[in-house]
Amino acid sequence: MLNMAVLLSGSGRTLDNFHERIIAGTLAGKVQVVVSNVASALGLKKARDYGYPAFHAVGSPATNAILKEYEVDVICLAGYLRLYDPPEALARSVINIHPSLIPSFCGDGFYGSRVHRAVKERGCTVSGCTVHFADELYDQGPIILQKSVELGYEDSIDEIAAKVFAAECEAFPEAINQVDRLGIDFFWKRVQR
Repeated sequence: MLNMAVLLSGSGRTLDNFHERIIAGTLAGKVQVVVSNVASALGLKKARDYGYPAFHAVGSPATNAILKEYEVDVICLAGYLRLYDPPEALARSVINIHPSLIPSFCGDGFYGSRVHRAVKERGCTVSGCTVHFADELYDQGPIILQKSVELGYEDSIDEIAAKVFAAECEAFPEAINQVDRLGIDFFWKRVQR
């Protein structure tokens, strides 16, 4: 079972998903601490309501100062809208979810509805999400798991977002379970870098 730190910037929908799956016994992880770069983030309130230690911190050094007080195996970026620089000991242990099938519609500036708008404008009939290890570049770390969703010709940006988020709710926990089962190094060794 992996000890997880969860970094978020918003409503905490992904934290909700983690919590529900932990309670159900289907996620091989335990949330040790939640940190948000936004003081008013609903995700912080949810974390406290769930009983998780929850903090506001701006910037990687402040976040890392909090994380060093907890036993952490992986850091999960759950809608964390900043480039994060982890402590050296956890440099290969940061897991992110991206709302497209990498390498499409990814990189600096591609997040949230911007991704779904680009997918819609391109006329894609498939989209999805990618869970990957994060490094110093946006969306470049080793891929852990991807899930695709079919899109209708007339799907709105909101409908695309809803389909992708439903896939994210399945993919992120599955990816954490894979990392728990196979180990972090497995994923870094399997890619050509």
